[in-house]
Formats: sequence, structure tokens, C-alpha cells
Amino acid sequence: MKDRLIARIESREVVVGVIGLGYVGLPLAREFLKKNFTVLGFDVDEDKVVKINSGESYIKHIGADFLKKYVTEVGTFNATFDFSRLQEVDVIIICVPTPLDDHYNPDLSYVLDSTRVIAKYLHRGQVVVLESTTYPGTTEEELLPILEGTGLKVGEDFYLGYSPEREDPGNKDFATGNIPKVVSAMTGNGLEVLKRLYSQIVSVVPVSSPKVAEASKILENTYRAINIALVNELKVIFDRMGIDIWEVIEAAKTKPFGFQPFYPGPGLGGHCIPIDPFYLAWKAKEYDVHTHFIELAGEINNTMPYYVLEKVLKALNVKRLSIVDADILVIGVSYKPDVDDTRESPALKVMDLLIKEGARVVYHDPHIPILPKTRKYDFKLRSVPLKQISDDYYDAAVIVTDHSDIDYREVLAKAKIIIDTRNALKQRGIKSDKVRKA
Repeated sequence: MKDRLIARIESREVVVGVIGLGYVGLPLAREFLKKNFTVLGFDVDEDKVVKINSGESYIKHIGADFLKKYVTEVGTFNATFDFSRLQEVDVIIICVPTPLDDHYNPDLSYVLDSTRVIAKYLHRGQVVVLESTTYPGTTEEELLPILEGTGLKVGEDFYLGYSPEREDPGNKDFATGNIPKVVSAMTGNGLEVLKRLYSQIVSVVPVSSPKVAEASKILENTYRAINIALVNELKVIFDRMGIDIWEVIEAAKTKPFGFQPFYPGPGLGGHCIPIDPFYLAWKAKEYDVHTHFIELAGEINNTMPYYVLEKVLKALNVKRLSIVDADILVIGVSYKPDVDDTRESPALKVMDLLIKEGARVVYHDPHIPILPKTRKYDFKLRSVPLKQISDDYYDAAVIVTDHSDIDYREVLAKAKIIIDTRNALKQRGIKSDKVRKA
């Protein structure tokens, strides 16, 4: 089975199935397509399926021209919501969300539901790979029993592995095709197959087990979450001391060794950093370990939207303005600059807090023309064009995400007060008595 699969991988005879056509699955499909593989995409969102099959892109950095080429011209890409077609593919890669519930416990429902569907159609000779971020042990403890419940045996009838996604939307230097891929499998032969598969599109880093691969992804993002929490806490402390945290970081990063700069903000966003550490914290309880450090970092980062609210309230008070019925413009609602992705964006929490205090809130974001509904929020808002706003119309503007294509001098003109959570104005050489940092 191993040799046959490897031969078919190298000859591009295998069909790659990708479950979940979002910010992880669609870029991954693109890399396989670029290397002349046939890809069948699966998603429960019928709108996504229709758009792909029409050559339309719903992700900014995946061009429509690319989709049209492989959907209509080359004919090697197709999307479907008919999961019975899993029988047609040789490799099944799971790229579905792994969010947290309201109590910060892992929600593996998307992964487990996908695995149960795979089990219905699993046949001998297939390869199943999980890419969704999760806690160490998921592949072996959760996916394997479901798949072997079919009567098929891992290593004998099918292969099972884990290879964590490392997507960073908006990164101009690194994309799926040039980020090394950690790969693992439940068996030695399975690892050989996965190494050969992924090495067709990217350099691979094989590890001894899925648990190690799962832990490596958790480590990567826990490292970032903790260091961001550190500078967020220092921001609060230095603010009380009258010290600019941004100037401090600029000075510290001139040291050529032993220091890596991290930057404060209004909270954490995205599909990984705010979530992954809590997966480990949850799993650690099974081993009677309490993750003090990780949970403290999460607590600090989760309080940042409240810190922003406090800064808005104080700034309004200085102007003898009330938050009740104040008109507030939020600048940037995506979770990071220059992307069209609002997942876990701190802007949403900031907006919610402002509205609960009685403010009238609108937003401007050239990348998010309509604010999508999320699991927690449904604001039903559209982006307000800056050019249609009168000068000093808003009582306050809160810069949450510092997109590069926003005219910040225009932002400065539209509000009586600017609450800058990203040091966006100073970085662009803009100085004004209106500006307050948060």
C-alpha cells in the first residue's frame, strides 16, 4: 500500500480532498493545484462551493484569476457539499475550525463531525490528515477510534496523520508554499507517505508522532500569546509611569541578541493565538497540571478591550462628554492589518463594550465592507466611507487595526478625540493633541 501510494503521489495520480475551504483549506488546495494535483474541495457552506465553482474568490489573497484557471481552464479543481464524494479521493485533509466554547473549553465538533463523515466513506488505501490546531493527543485519542470503528486498521488499510497548519494571512514574506511543514503519522509507513505527499508542495519536518506535531503548534502560538501578554501588561504599568511602551520597545530591540520585539494592542485576534493556549490548558487538567502561566497570559490579553474602554471613557470625560449617546468611529475591525478576516478580532469586543455603555458605534474598514455575523456578535453594520464624514463629526475614533491603506490624517480630522491602540499615528509621523494612546 505504501509503495503504491508513493508512486501515485509522484505521478500525480492521487486526488487530494480538502475538507474546509476557508483560510487554511483554500490556500492549501492552491499549493497542490500549482504542483499539478487534482483537488476536490468539500465544505458545508453552499455559498462557498458555488463561488469556487464559478471561479469567484471570497478570500482576498486567493485571486479569482487563479481559481478560474484551475476550475474552468485546467479543470483540476472542483468544490462540493456532497460528502459522499469522499469515496473519489485518495488523500483527505481536514482543515476545519477548532474554536473555544463560552467557557474556554475546546470545541472539537467540526473535527469530529468531519471524521464521522469520513468514516462513512473510508476505504482501503486512503490517507487521512488533520491540519486543524488542537491539543496533543487528538489524532490518536479522538480520530483514530472513529476511523477504526469502521473495521479498517490504521497502517494496514489506511494511514492517519497530523500536520499543523501554519497560515498567516496577510504575511507578504511567508505563505503556504514556503513555510516548512511539520508532518507526523500513526505508523512508520504512514509517515513515509505523508513526507512524500507534502514534500511535493513544501519542505517538510517529520516528527515521531502526532502528539509531538500537535504540541509543536501549541508551543508556537503559546509562545506568542505569552509574550504579547507581557508587553500588554508592561503597557499598563508604563502608562501609569508616564512612559511610552512603544518607545521602550524600539530602544530594547536595538540589542542584537537575546530580545525579540512583541507589540501591545487592544487584545488578541485570529484563529490561533487567542485559542491554542487554552487547548493545552484544558488538556493539562487531565494530567493534574494547572497551567498558571498560560492562563495568566490569557487573562491579561482578554482584559485589553476593557482597558481600551477605560481609555475612551477617560478621554471623553476630559472633553466633558458622556459615553451615553456618544458617536464613536472604530477604525479597523479585522484581526490584523491588511486582511479581510474578523475571526476573534478584538475590535468586536471593543465595539460590544462601547455599545453596552450607551455609545452609538460605527466602523471604517476598507477590507470588511459588511461586518459578518459571528458566534458572539451580530452588529448589522457596514463600513462608513471616511470621505463622507464631516470634520469633527465623531466624539471619538478608536484605532483598533492599523491597515496600511487608511488615510490616518483623514481619521484625525473626523473626530474630536483619537484613541490609538496601535501607535498608528506616531508611526506615520502624525502628531496631535487629539491623540490618546491605549
